[in-house]
Amino acid sequence: MRRRSRVAMEEAVRQAKVDLAAALRLSARFGFNEGVCNHFSYAVPGLDDRYLLNPHGVHWSMIRASDILLLDGEGRTLEGDSAAELTAFTIHGRVHAKQPKARCVLHTHMPYATALTCLEQGRLEPVHQNALRFYGDVAYDPEYNGLAEDAAEGDRIAGALGDKRVLFLGNHGVLVVGPSIAQAFDDLYYLEQACRVQVLAMSTGRPLKRITDNVAANTKAEFDAGGSYAEPHFAALKRLLDAEDPGYAA
Repeated sequence: MRRRSRVAMEEAVRQAKVDLAAALRLSARFGFNEGVCNHFSYAVPGLDDRYLLNPHGVHWSMIRASDILLLDGEGRTLEGDSAAELTAFTIHGRVHAKQPKARCVLHTHMPYATALTCLEQGRLEPVHQNALRFYGDVAYDPEYNGLAEDAAEGDRIAGALGDKRVLFLGNHGVLVVGPSIAQAFDDLYYLEQACRVQVLAMSTGRPLKRITDNVAANTKAEFDAGGSYAEPHFAALKRLLDAEDPGYAA
C-alpha cells in the first residue's frame, strides 16, 4: 500500500472512532444506554474483515475516540486496551460478516423501542410521521433465546435482520444498521421518537389511529426521495458536543 493510501486509511479510522464516540455520548444524553451494556460498531470502508467497537465497561457518557477498539473478524483486538465483550462479538461480528451492507450496527435496549419488543405481536405501527420513515423497513424476531453467546445465535440474528435497517429483538431490544455512523444514528434517534409517541398513545387506552397503507408507503417514498438529513443532523449534534462535552474526540 502506498504511503498516501495508508495515511488516508489511518485518518479514516481516526475519524470513524471520533464519530462512534460521539454517537455513544449522544446516546447517553438521550437515554438510549443501559448501564455499560450494549454496543455500537462500524466497519470502515476499505478495511477488509475489520470493524470498530466500543469497549465493554466504559460508560457511554465518558467514552473517547481513543477507547474504541479495532477488531478483526475473529474478534481479536488489533487496536485498544481490552478484548471484545462476548455478546458484542457474537452479535456485531456476525451481522458485519453476514450483512456487508450493514457497515454501522447499533444495538440498544432504549426504553420505548424495547417496550414494544415486550408486547405480544409488538410492532412499530404507522400512527405517526416519524414511524413512516421505517414503513416496510423493520424486521421482527419474536424468539428470545437468552444471551447471545455463540456464533449460531449471531447468525440467526443476522438472518432475521435480512435486508431491513431495523430489527426488533423480542423481549430484548433493537438493532439499527446503516451505511454510515451518521445515517444509523439518525435512524436510531427517530426510531425511539416514533416508539415513544406510540407508547404514549397506547397508554391512553384508546384505539390507535393508523395511517393508511397507501399514504404510509407514499410518505416513506417521499422521505427516501428527499435525501438524507442524517449528515447535517449528526454534524449539528457533534457541534453540541464540541461546545459542551468535547472530550469525546480525545
